[in-house]
Amino acid sequence: MTRFGIAGRAAAFAGASLFVAWPGATQDRANPMLSRLESGQWELRASNNVRIAALCLGNPIVLTQPRHRTAPGCSRDVVAADARSMTVTYSCPGVGRGRTSIRFETPRLIQIDSQGLDHGAPFALRAQARRVGPC
Repeated sequence: MTRFGIAGRAAAFAGASLFVAWPGATQDRANPMLSRLESGQWELRASNNVRIAALCLGNPIVLTQPRHRTAPGCSRDVVAADARSMTVTYSCPGVGRGRTSIRFETPRLIQIDSQGLDHGAPFALRAQARRVGPC
């Protein structure tokens, strides 16, 4: 076997391994910030202080898709994440898609900036999500 054949196979294997590991790696990048949020009753308010929604927060990943929180079958990709912020793109087949950035303030307060399409119509949302008590 030639050097190129062995090196080519090794590169292909490494690429395939990265492809298989990528979803888990992106999900782990989201966890440092989201895992610090407290569970309980959360309220989302628009920048003009109008209440958008209230939810009992179990899985904080729903905060990454505020316009499509209850849509089934959504997929998400973490674009960037660190201990204080994250950006996620998501798609909910037949419903819509979006891009959301979340900035961590405290375990009970985050800032959300989301935009995308909801049933074909564009939306833009700036909100504050705050834990208001137990569920």
